[in-house]
Amino acid sequence: MICAHGGKLINKIISKEESRDILKKNYLRIVAGRDFILDLEKIAIGAYSPLTGFMKKSDIESVIYKMRLASGCVWTIPIFLPVEDKIALDIKKNELIIICEENGREVGLLRAEEVFSFNKPAWAKEVFGTKSLNHPGVKKLFDTHNKLIGGEVWLLDKPDFEFEKFNLSPQQTREIILERNWKTVASFQTRNIPHRAHEFQQKLALSITDGILIHPIIGWKKAGDFHPEHIIKAYKVLIKNYFPRNSVIFAGLATAMRYAGPREAVFHAIIRKNYGCTHFIVGRDHAGVGDFYGKYDAHHIFETLPDLGIKPLLFREPYYCNKCREMVSDRICPHGTKWHNYISGTKIRELLSTKKDIPEFMMRKEVVEAMRSGKTNYFL
Repeated sequence: MICAHGGKLINKIISKEESRDILKKNYLRIVAGRDFILDLEKIAIGAYSPLTGFMKKSDIESVIYKMRLASGCVWTIPIFLPVEDKIALDIKKNELIIICEENGREVGLLRAEEVFSFNKPAWAKEVFGTKSLNHPGVKKLFDTHNKLIGGEVWLLDKPDFEFEKFNLSPQQTREIILERNWKTVASFQTRNIPHRAHEFQQKLALSITDGILIHPIIGWKKAGDFHPEHIIKAYKVLIKNYFPRNSVIFAGLATAMRYAGPREAVFHAIIRKNYGCTHFIVGRDHAGVGDFYGKYDAHHIFETLPDLGIKPLLFREPYYCNKCREMVSDRICPHGTKWHNYISGTKIRELLSTKKDIPEFMMRKEVVEAMRSGKTNYFL
């Protein structure tokens, strides 16, 4: 197995027998929030290769200011573990610590190689492009503790996660790719239910690759985003009815959204390289929120990182053209804006909430029916 940067795919999972022995030790226990537990798991299963633990200060500073690890590998989002100040004072260098979920369940082991503080405003400005607390990623950062622990981690037990059966590992997706004999694999990142613009981009990518990994975020997202249950339901219907058999791998990515725009687009691409993908779809305002990023800022950042190791597919915003009578983009449609019908996620949310009809140029009727067949609390 090869990681995003050419090395061996990381595997930091402790056997059940070894875990039982470790848990008998009188190690310090630290409770971590779900997002950090899921990050620990992603490190352990190789989704964040080449990381082998939570970042130490040198890596975090290099990532913040250079978009690279201290080793020189491209990396754009800090992966960190915060800890309360009073606990940080008692941690000894290289001490082994058990990481627990908020319910007390013991899931990880950490070697505390370094405990350090960090500059939240500088971090926010460089990574998110803003220090505004109106940005959900910035707000979340400023709400964390002021000390971080860096060091190698191991997974003792799978996290207690509602959608675990969709949380495939890089090894699992790579095995499917191998079984299907795919040489090229596109990947699609999303945090929303599928509409026709998404489907257009996915099929455009599928037309030039052997298969596609549709890989929605099923970890933390801001209030108002779609609940993972509905995203999963909608995609299952779409794939069954509108994609060729065995052309799609559908899995969830159990990690938090950061809403870091261009930097998060690169982070998402690195993850999908670890899952075995060769191409990564980058659309309009990838991982953006509000008006914090430009429409195609996430396209431009890839031009600065030629050694990333996965090919970005830089797609323009699709829309339905009443003259062409199909989904198009400004690269292939010659008609003026009076013919254009843009697909707004905000509009779809409004129509779903008010139970009004959703035009089929926006969303497949089977998907709409599936959404409305169960719970109607669509949003987080």
